[in-house]
Amino acid sequence: MLRVNPFAALRPKPSVASEVASVPYDVVDREEARRLASGHPLSFLHVVRSEIDLPDDTDPHADVVYDRALSNFRALQRDVLVREGEPAIYLYRQETTLLGRRVVQTGVVACCHVADYANNLVKRHEKTRRDKEDDRTRHVLTLETNTGPVFLMYPDRASISTLVAAETQAAPLYDFVAVDGVRHVVWKSQEPQRYVDEFRRVGAAYVADGHHRAASAARAAGELAARNPAHRGDEEYNWFLCALFPASELTVLPYHRVVRDLNGLDAEGLLARLRAVASVEQTDQPSPELPASFGMYLAGRWYRVGLPQALVPSDPVGSLDYTLLSDHVLSPILGIGDIRTDQRIDFVGGIRGTGELERRVDGGRAAVAFALRAATTEDVIRVADAGQIMPPKSTWFEPKLRSGLLIHTLT
Repeated sequence: MLRVNPFAALRPKPSVASEVASVPYDVVDREEARRLASGHPLSFLHVVRSEIDLPDDTDPHADVVYDRALSNFRALQRDVLVREGEPAIYLYRQETTLLGRRVVQTGVVACCHVADYANNLVKRHEKTRRDKEDDRTRHVLTLETNTGPVFLMYPDRASISTLVAAETQAAPLYDFVAVDGVRHVVWKSQEPQRYVDEFRRVGAAYVADGHHRAASAARAAGELAARNPAHRGDEEYNWFLCALFPASELTVLPYHRVVRDLNGLDAEGLLARLRAVASVEQTDQPSPELPASFGMYLAGRWYRVGLPQALVPSDPVGSLDYTLLSDHVLSPILGIGDIRTDQRIDFVGGIRGTGELERRVDGGRAAVAFALRAATTEDVIRVADAGQIMPPKSTWFEPKLRSGLLIHTLT
């Protein structure tokens, strides 16, 4: 039984919602965050990436960074954030165009329970890094707040979709288009208990994006419980902020690979090695369409590399194109070991398109690039249900959720 709970949100006044709302903390580096927040003193980036307000040589994990985040958050609370009068559930729609296709996704914003995360009712498909967990756990504890929602998906349920469709006919709380062209619309539900009841019938939710936010929320809840001798399990810190979307509405873009050198081979040598295990043909279509195939950009030309079906295992992870590329090309031919740590490989999110792969190779930043098909939401669900982990950098959900529109405080 999946639990969702209304919460008394902190949220910006409608007149400044578009100024406050920011991209998630983990999709930009310090310089990108600083650029986006420049001239925008209300941007929530000053809370989630507060190092942008400090000297360049400041350690991003120094005490002063978390202190600044807290002071910036308090300033927003004083000046532009309002507290909802009673616990509520919200609906959050995003509209945009991705690679020529119109995308509309509408989610339910509520809180999930950390025990459901611990008991795998909120399922994950990625490993987390301890240093990133440490940072966000400290951020949560310093602010006593979940500043951004965990992006969850759930198997479509007609009764929830019908309820959402009816409620989104009303006038919204917020409706604006961000600088990247994504439209963000938020409504306050008039029937929160119906969502509570409906999600009890949902078998599980799946983390689409925000594995570190989820893990950090759970760790912070554990620390707060340990500090509370009267802990019961129903305190507000046991709940963490989530936005739950039906899986059919979500868009997963590919995560391409670029490799710095050819592991001692020249272009002809690489092609020869590949032809020993796969079909290799020149093409003018960079993006592969069939399973077990990849687009490869090498020496100014695109090739289609196709592995024989006999090399494709049946298990949920082994059969993914990302795994097949690693197992049959990156590791044995190009000498790439652990792609989490190997400095010779880099990753290009599909939002940038295959043109970015050409630019990197043509500009000498990489020797070869591989374009992959996007994983699907069904792939993610199969892997998570099997208790397995997706390969690193294999899902890029787009559009990203904005932080700062709906904020959950733990006390």
